[in-house]
Amino acid sequence: MNTSITDEDKSFNKARVGNVLLPSGEISTPVFMPVGTQATVKGIIPRDLKDVIKASIILGNTYHLNLRPGVEVIREAGGLASFMNWNGPILTDSGGFQVFSLAKLRKLNNEGVFFHSHIDGSEIFLGPKEAIRIQDSLSSDIAMCLDECPPADASKIEIAKAVDRSSSWAKSCSAEWSQTNALDDGRKLFGIVQGGRFPELRKRSAEELQEIGFPGYAIGGVSVGESEEEMLKQVCFTEQFLPKNKPRYVMGVGTPTQLLKMIGYGIDMFDCVLPSRAARHGTAYTSSGKINIRNEKFRLDFSPLDKETDCFVSQNFSRAYIRHLFMTKESLGGVLLTLHNLRFYVKLMEEAREQIQLGKYSEWAPSWIKNYNSGIK
Repeated sequence: MNTSITDEDKSFNKARVGNVLLPSGEISTPVFMPVGTQATVKGIIPRDLKDVIKASIILGNTYHLNLRPGVEVIREAGGLASFMNWNGPILTDSGGFQVFSLAKLRKLNNEGVFFHSHIDGSEIFLGPKEAIRIQDSLSSDIAMCLDECPPADASKIEIAKAVDRSSSWAKSCSAEWSQTNALDDGRKLFGIVQGGRFPELRKRSAEELQEIGFPGYAIGGVSVGESEEEMLKQVCFTEQFLPKNKPRYVMGVGTPTQLLKMIGYGIDMFDCVLPSRAARHGTAYTSSGKINIRNEKFRLDFSPLDKETDCFVSQNFSRAYIRHLFMTKESLGGVLLTLHNLRFYVKLMEEAREQIQLGKYSEWAPSWIKNYNSGIK
């Protein structure tokens, strides 16, 4: 196993730092992964992902890439990283969440799911073997098992069936991964814990996945309609049933304060569309809270977006200028805010790692959260 945990700060619950060794490079955790849904982090060229945002790993989307441009195109290009000219590790999700959230006319059985594309209505089948073969063709450094992700308000019976199916699919994914990755080239396959809001189902899911054995585990089925309090509760509960010497990944969340709280629970990896999506709508994340750059009060504000960041955008452009770009509908505005927000998230993880190593996370994180929340209007 090429995964090591290098430090742990017990003074703030379970916050820890670690390293994950992958074929395309080594990543330090806690880590935030910018989302590159369709072989691009929207509006950002790969050079700036490295040089400005300083991302160490990004996420690609199996569902969308399989539909467009098609896995055969990416395979011929030499894999997803080569296709998009990204020189670093990539994690790809299995496509399961998108099947259940985007696809039309689903028909689910124990072999997989038949669905109609949200693009052209064509019928597609996705099962465990298909999910692994697609991700293998993408040359993912970290691939994810196919799982069933029920909504937050699903019944206990429905969620129990989803846990059963997800565990069964995880076995099939593991077997297929062993065949497609027979040379053991250092790429990883992670399992995904389901169980919804029911503690006993999450415990069972985590235990069944560990019986199969994976080099990393994700906590899935959160941020699917439940409250923030319930989401954090599920993450905190589930973590205790996951191995301490392997990465823990919470999928698809969250806000800066949520990330810091989950780091305190012992979570290592995160991804979320929030910073880039918010940027395209004029919202900037700063150390003193979120701001809506369209606000009239910024018209003559020539200060940086955030004085406490090392971000290229804050160092070179004023709030007044970025507001002007948004008010005149210039696309550069969204690009600059995306660069800023993603750097903000990545830098937050850098600061968290530093504070954990110094043994000061228990003091720093609550203070940071309080200051951030006090600035939110």
